[in-house]
Amino acid sequence: MIAVSDGALEVVAGELAAYRGRIRVALHTSGNAGPEVLEALLQRGVSCGAIHPLQTIPGGEAGAAALRGISFAVSGSGAALEFAGQIAARLEGRTLCIADGARPLYHAAAVMASNYITALLDAAVETMALTGVPREEALEALAPLARAAVENAVRLGPVEALTGPVARGDSSTVAAHVRAIGEASGCLLPVYRSIGLRALRMARRRGLTEEAARRVETAFGAEE
Repeated sequence: MIAVSDGALEVVAGELAAYRGRIRVALHTSGNAGPEVLEALLQRGVSCGAIHPLQTIPGGEAGAAALRGISFAVSGSGAALEFAGQIAARLEGRTLCIADGARPLYHAAAVMASNYITALLDAAVETMALTGVPREEALEALAPLARAAVENAVRLGPVEALTGPVARGDSSTVAAHVRAIGEASGCLLPVYRSIGLRALRMARRRGLTEEAARRVETAFGAEE
């Protein structure tokens, strides 16, 4: 099992390939790369693959508990794929079989579902802080809203869980947001606009009329 940074995978594979003992199976835990980064081991006849836990993992004992019952993205073939499946099964998890060339897309999805939600919450905290609310207090106030939004999106599906001015076609409110954020902080406006236009696509899928959608699009001040 090779659990190192992506940039070190090929180096470690080369070091292991020089090892005199017999290695039958090798797995790495990168979400972005497939078995090809272990080329040095593949050339030695080692069955190689990848197993990536689809989870954000804190430190300490809580980290181990976070691995139970989750999905694992696996790639490879033969003994490596079988070993990856055994690991997931021991942790009462599920396997997602990802084609080697598709792993960057898979990992991008994971980043958006984890890191980008964290970044978006930070942007929300920064926006509220512009009103004079301390950042710590802003985070505490926004936390229940963020938790409920994620839970509803998982339970109902993102499109059905969408609420707010974009979902309602409330272009005047969107325009007020754009003006206020643009005047207070130029760096936050692209975040609000890009996520808002994504929400508009979702609202259209749920039935927002094209006339209302066009008004909201105009309020964002950017073509979708």
